[in-house]
Amino acid sequence: MIRAAAGLLMLLATAARAEGQMDPRNPTCPLNPDWSAVPSMTFTPLKKDGRTILFAEGRIDAGMPARLEAALAKTKQIDEIVIRSPGGDAEAGNKAGLVVRKAGIPTRIPAGWACFSACNFLFMGGPIRAVEPGGLFIVHMFTFTSDGGVIAAEAQRGYKEAVSVIGDVEQGSALLASEDNDFLIRMGVSRKLLTEVMYRQKAVAGAGGDSSTRRCLSQEELFRYNVANVR
Repeated sequence: MIRAAAGLLMLLATAARAEGQMDPRNPTCPLNPDWSAVPSMTFTPLKKDGRTILFAEGRIDAGMPARLEAALAKTKQIDEIVIRSPGGDAEAGNKAGLVVRKAGIPTRIPAGWACFSACNFLFMGGPIRAVEPGGLFIVHMFTFTSDGGVIAAEAQRGYKEAVSVIGDVEQGSALLASEDNDFLIRMGVSRKLLTEVMYRQKAVAGAGGDSSTRRCLSQEELFRYNVANVR
């Protein structure tokens, strides 16, 4: 019994250390961000202190904007959307952000929760945006494909095939960058978020000294780029 209890305490201590540990490859971010393991984003309205909060949790897929619209239609008066997500479909994140802006609902990332990648655009759709201290707004380099294996496979087939797929990636990435830029302008977020932060990250971790692919914005950066506009 004593050994079992001691073992349990050691496991809990190890988990606690891992929870607070920083990611050696992405030193601005924790090793295990709490961005939800739900495979497809769900929307759950809850009453709190006389207000209706919509909890948006999980991965963003192509059907998410439609589910968000249905959730907003079902629950007529929503005072705020709180978010955690590992991202997913970039185009769907952009569309969902426009849905949120049209509805005029504030967004928030609570302390301990994380919003990564496509989730950034869902969050930035809020006209009033808050990231609590300890909440994580995590960005990376948006690209049409982050799967280096696709290019490698085409390279094995031959030079022309590799050039073709690289051309498709470049075109798709350029279009995505244009959409991102337009979205930030419409949401009132500084375009320097793209040029000074997002586009300076690696799309794919590579060899060498800096293998970072993610960046967690500090509270100062959140307000500098107008990602968050209320404290």
